[in-house]
Amino acid sequence: MSFEYIQKLPTPDEIREEFPLTKELAKIKRERDQEIADVFTGKSNKFLVIVGPCSADNEDAVCDYVSRLGKVNEKVKDKLILIPRIYTNKPRTTGEGYKGITSQPDPEGKTDFHAGLIAMRHMQIKAIEESGLTAADEMLYPENWGYVADILSYVAIGARSVEDQEHRMTASGFDVPAGMKNPTSGTFSVMLNSVYAAQQSHSFVYRGYEVTTNGNPLAHCVLRGSSNKHGQSLPNYHYEDLSLLLKLYEQREIVNPAAIIDANHNNSNKQYKEQIRIVKEVLHSRKLNSDIKGLVKGVMIESYIEEGNQKIGDGIYGKSITDPCLGWNDTERLLLEIADLA
Repeated sequence: MSFEYIQKLPTPDEIREEFPLTKELAKIKRERDQEIADVFTGKSNKFLVIVGPCSADNEDAVCDYVSRLGKVNEKVKDKLILIPRIYTNKPRTTGEGYKGITSQPDPEGKTDFHAGLIAMRHMQIKAIEESGLTAADEMLYPENWGYVADILSYVAIGARSVEDQEHRMTASGFDVPAGMKNPTSGTFSVMLNSVYAAQQSHSFVYRGYEVTTNGNPLAHCVLRGSSNKHGQSLPNYHYEDLSLLLKLYEQREIVNPAAIIDANHNNSNKQYKEQIRIVKEVLHSRKLNSDIKGLVKGVMIESYIEEGNQKIGDGIYGKSITDPCLGWNDTERLLLEIADLA
């Protein structure tokens, strides 16, 4: 056989029972979920900032970072909703490299999904306890949704997953916003088809069951730039891109039209310092056009304690071991500026 079965993993119910969310933390999540949902439905004018490390590789550093976000949140909460990026699964273009704490709790150690699920859940819960903020993560593996359904307030569907039917159908069962990124090709129609699909009811096979979903009215677009056939980055955060997306939304039966702008990835060509300029340009576009202001609900920023990135094993506390990130000082300054400009 081509498969070697290593170990049987606990079910989502078993993991959640072993590492439960307290009533107090569950209340925080309910309140945060409603606050975030109100932005997408137009009941709130607050601006979303989904911000944090490219990958959440170390509990101490991640919780330190999120605690800092919690303090900034107290200063900006009248204008912004800060959603920490605690990304525990890392997609790899070639299949090689660190794939996230859920599969590899020690970046220098071996793959261990059982230990990874425990590490992931422990970190997410500790982050809420220490900051009062519930997080965002990327749904790389649809079957893993049950392990995090009670702790996440936002889920991203990545550029390489957005065309996949299982991702779209699983997102249709979320009770939190699902950000459907444009594919690496940049094709807006693919992204919008994904949003439409996630907003519909579906019946399918999931974790050994026949299931039916109600559809997710909070599914929306995330613009993250693209790459052309030569591998060159093409941004899609400019005023003209936002105007085009607005027109395309108007041509489709999609409720709660919304967009989040990812300031890194192909939009910045992974030049992490460019995120500062990109975010400010997006905010300027919102000021120029009230329709664009209504469409663009927030931004994504890759940020950690130390700027840049490092190789696995270098051991620099709070520095990304995957894509380079904005440092904390620049991040804090930018968040305060966003609160003034949004």
